[in-house]
Amino acid sequence: MSPAFDAKSFVGGLPSRPGVYRMLDDKGEILYVGKARSLRSRVASYFQVGNAHPKVQALIAKTVSMEVTITNSDTEALLLELNLIKKHRPRFNIVLRDDKSFPFLRLLTNHEYPSLTLYRGSRKESGRFFGPYPSAGAVRETLHQLQKLFRLRDCEQSYFANRSRPCLQYQIQRCTAPCVGLISREEYARDVGAAIKVLEGRNDEAYQELGRRMEQAAGNFEYEEAAKIRDQLAHLKSVQAQQIVTTDVRHDADIIGVAPGNGEYGVALMFVRGGRSLGSTTFFPKAPFAEPQEVLAAFIAQYYLEREAPGEIIVPQVFEDIEVLEATLAERAGHRVRIATRVRGIRARWLQMMQANAQHALNMRGLARASVEANLEELRDIFDLAEAPRRIECFDISHIAGTDTIASCVVFGVEGALKNEYRRFNIAGIAPGDDYAAMQQALTRRYKRVRDGEIVAPDILLIDGGKGQLSAAAGVLAELGIKDVTLIGVAKGPDRRAGQEQLFRVGFDAPLLLSPDSSALHLIQRVRDEAHRFAIAGHRRKRAKRHNESILETIPGLGPVKRRELLKQFGGLQGILRAGVDDFVQIRGLGRSLAEVIYEHLHPGN
Repeated sequence: MSPAFDAKSFVGGLPSRPGVYRMLDDKGEILYVGKARSLRSRVASYFQVGNAHPKVQALIAKTVSMEVTITNSDTEALLLELNLIKKHRPRFNIVLRDDKSFPFLRLLTNHEYPSLTLYRGSRKESGRFFGPYPSAGAVRETLHQLQKLFRLRDCEQSYFANRSRPCLQYQIQRCTAPCVGLISREEYARDVGAAIKVLEGRNDEAYQELGRRMEQAAGNFEYEEAAKIRDQLAHLKSVQAQQIVTTDVRHDADIIGVAPGNGEYGVALMFVRGGRSLGSTTFFPKAPFAEPQEVLAAFIAQYYLEREAPGEIIVPQVFEDIEVLEATLAERAGHRVRIATRVRGIRARWLQMMQANAQHALNMRGLARASVEANLEELRDIFDLAEAPRRIECFDISHIAGTDTIASCVVFGVEGALKNEYRRFNIAGIAPGDDYAAMQQALTRRYKRVRDGEIVAPDILLIDGGKGQLSAAAGVLAELGIKDVTLIGVAKGPDRRAGQEQLFRVGFDAPLLLSPDSSALHLIQRVRDEAHRFAIAGHRRKRAKRHNESILETIPGLGPVKRRELLKQFGGLQGILRAGVDDFVQIRGLGRSLAEVIYEHLHPGN
């Protein structure tokens, strides 16, 4: 503690009111942000002689000054604390590194034949939303089941409006083809209603309704229709048997399990909506000095800061300020929110399952990290580095005949792929097919930021290529004055088969060949392959966009805004090619004369 900071005088001047306090180091950076119902009592507790908690001791040793903000209520203090943590990410706070955007199922109700699709984004948009689901895969699985059950469409509006015959979904019995009138509006609405009941957990109601429809069809001698409904009933019963369902069929809850690890925690979160388990996901907040109660409180507060909380959040134990958090979440969600700690029956089973999931996820993460760390240690030995590398970057170039060139940069650390740090670079102003120039341009743009201190430098830089690419990369690093980066070119072997890679290094004429069973080589292959995949994906996206726009760009009088509107309304170039003059006239900003020009340009000779 700095002698200039008089803790006793500082505490004596604090009010016994709610607020937020910030502890700062000798550089003025925030070490820790906390909230308190009474600023005086909470801050004073840090400086009591008997407070020997390791976190407190480590924090006080680095604190040279403090700042406080007085608030009008506990809720205001909580929200201010969360915003400051999100903005400054202090090293002693539990910070949820949450880059997950959970998907929903969206029912577009503003259409006579509503579609059911996967959706990410604001729930302020039109339609009904069901979820959240833990992954896009979980959404697609639910959508697949519903399509087998009720054959609802999942196509875009523009695609639906321009069909002249049923698509493949109809042929495989996943859609009833409302686009060409093969089902009435009333029958389709009945299927939509049944699907909503299933999504809301009212499976029994949907089952009874289908049973009545089957009996009615049989009574009217419509045996083929009755057989279809019988198959629906069988599939619905099969789906229902695979789900964990409560007796409270309308129950919505999130269940959170927590497991402590070495310097971090595993947090497992399961979504239950309408009594149905939608799946689970995991988080790994770093919290070297925290107790499980602190992790729970920090996770719930930060996770639901920008999300609507369900009616119930089930957690394994009580934590401080649980009532304040309940009130704050309820105010933001617009409905009552209960944080439950003592539960029985199915809720207790859910909680036990999430506790086990959290521990299992943490164990698997530890095993994966140990494997990566062993590979990094082998890299250190192979390349005679002072210490094991902690960060690896790899660059690759992708194009076809020199067009739509994309460079990719992927990043790996001790925890594996750091996907939120991946970057792509659009390459322009070079001769078509000049991979050396493309590599130089991408590296220059990336490592200027390293030179300027905006991003950290890697310990190892992998280049997908041989001596030529390696030389181009070395020239860029030398020009920017970047040192202490081990540069390696990864070239395919003579047969271009995995295990025959040749590793080129600056200052060495002969390539280094590692054993095919080398764990270090496997790591290099993994990083190189990921860079290749990321580059190809970017190239394909760029090429598809250019293909869609290139024909439209040649149409006189059709500017970029109207081109984008056409592509949006018709779902791409194929939809535009199927449209007629009258369809184009419906687009805002396109008069009949321009619509005719567009049609004639796209269909010469017609």
